[in-house]
Amino acid sequence: MRSDPLSTEQRSRQMGKIRGRDTKPERRVRQLLHGLGYRFRVQLKGVPGRPDIAFPGRRKVILVHGCFWHAHAGCARAHVPRTRPDYWIAKFERNRARDERQLSEAEALGWSVLILWECEVEDEASLRRRLEEFVGPTRA
Repeated sequence: MRSDPLSTEQRSRQMGKIRGRDTKPERRVRQLLHGLGYRFRVQLKGVPGRPDIAFPGRRKVILVHGCFWHAHAGCARAHVPRTRPDYWIAKFERNRARDERQLSEAEALGWSVLILWECEVEDEASLRRRLEEFVGPTRA
């Protein structure tokens, strides 16, 4: 555990490297879906929040949430940084509120939504079962 907090410049540089799309967990889910024979769209416009993975014909979307950024309850990866904790707590609350709003809007438009957490993507057998159950049979 780090005893000295990062400087503002170091933190800014570190945060600037974080991707908003095409993250490792998203790519892992997409690779598994493709290997199972599913075809999908990425960052589909017209659906609230531009979901990570979408099946327009099935009206289903998958959101792959990072445990840190979306404050996954009970997950070790979801911690509040020691520097500026008030800022981070407010940031996580805004993220959760946005997630809830986008989920409600998508469901109100007739979309079924599956939320996958970054930590859940590591168990491939469990992930495969959840994906097949949510998306349904592949279309020949």
